[in-house]
Amino acid sequence: MRQPAEATLEQEMRRLAEAARGAARLLSYAPTAQKDAALREAAAALATRSRAILEANRADVDAARQAGQGAAFLDRLALDPKRLDGIARALREVASLPDPVGEVTSSWRRPNGLAVKKVRIPLGVVLMVYEARPNVTVDAAALCLKSGNAAILRPGSDALRSSLALSEAFADGLAAAGLPREAAQVVPTPDREATFALLQLDELIDLAIPRGGPSLIRAVAERSRVPVVKHYQGVCHLFLDASAPLDQAVALAMNGKVQRPGVCNALECLLVHRAAAAKLLPPVGRALAAAGVELRCDPTALTLLRRAAVKAVAARPEDYGREFLDKILAVRVVPHLDAALDHIARYGSLHTEAILTRDLPSARRFEREVTASAVMVNASTRFNDGGELGLGAEIGISTTKLHAFGPMGLAELTTQKYVVEGDGHIRS
Repeated sequence: MRQPAEATLEQEMRRLAEAARGAARLLSYAPTAQKDAALREAAAALATRSRAILEANRADVDAARQAGQGAAFLDRLALDPKRLDGIARALREVASLPDPVGEVTSSWRRPNGLAVKKVRIPLGVVLMVYEARPNVTVDAAALCLKSGNAAILRPGSDALRSSLALSEAFADGLAAAGLPREAAQVVPTPDREATFALLQLDELIDLAIPRGGPSLIRAVAERSRVPVVKHYQGVCHLFLDASAPLDQAVALAMNGKVQRPGVCNALECLLVHRAAAAKLLPPVGRALAAAGVELRCDPTALTLLRRAAVKAVAARPEDYGREFLDKILAVRVVPHLDAALDHIARYGSLHTEAILTRDLPSARRFEREVTASAVMVNASTRFNDGGELGLGAEIGISTTKLHAFGPMGLAELTTQKYVVEGDGHIRS
């Protein structure tokens, strides 16, 4: 008797996507109360399954350490009880947010009596491709669920064990609320070809969101038939204007670079107005160097820092426009605001740009002329985050202007349809 042929990887990915498509139809009209119940049940399941989740994560971290991954990578990958509690808290926060599905964003009546309105609806099936951030597994699943979308979650191989363990807890929440477990599926294989197989299924998957390094973003964008929203690198700048207060200059630079250097909204380049460089740069540089930050400076900044006995090195041309994701900071002294704007236009990545100033015209020019998903005035770059901006957990920070720009929360995971109501109207 002939044995049935083993399914190919492409067939397995198609079955996974078809299951997600079926779940997405049910989610598109699921009541808010049912979705919220699933999120709260999933938060409880994280606690129930915490031992298994942390054991799986330890295996991932140990393997990554043996493979020679650096400290920043290991920090992004690692879970502990506190971080697991934070993931559960994010689930409950998403449950407490308003449901965007069905929201009427505008309405009007035509002269012929037709009533027209625009209504938010889910996108459908969202494919999330990401690297060593296990928390993204739950954040993305939660936001997709609340916005009525099914999620296909494709973590990097380094985080696969952690993500599968987390997804089991999330699936428990779905099942407890009477929703299909297929609403949030982790791709179970580390084979990279699985990602590319999914990216060909544009009839089943509505949007792909890659979140990771430049090579991942390029690979997804170049090989996808599915529309892609890019979560690209964060080359974030802070410009210290001539009127910047010294204490705030130190605080913003330290918070932006030192708090979590391995994240996309961390500071990567410090620009200092020449008129204030002698006053601002030595104390700012001293604080950063004391925190272990390597300062890579242009000639003017290097001279000022060395004169103040602050350890610094000469910058190379490639240090500007680079995402270090480490305790390394490019530093440059610029003659005026125009030069800062020119530098950001050339080297920025459309992620986050910040100015510290007490001059209102300078602040307004910076707001108006800088193109980035978030422009910060007298605030750290680290605030470009869905939770900090009141969106709840984010699925990523889009540096693509279509269809979303900046942190992608619930509203950014919907589109809109027109609903037209008449009374037997016909077109003449």
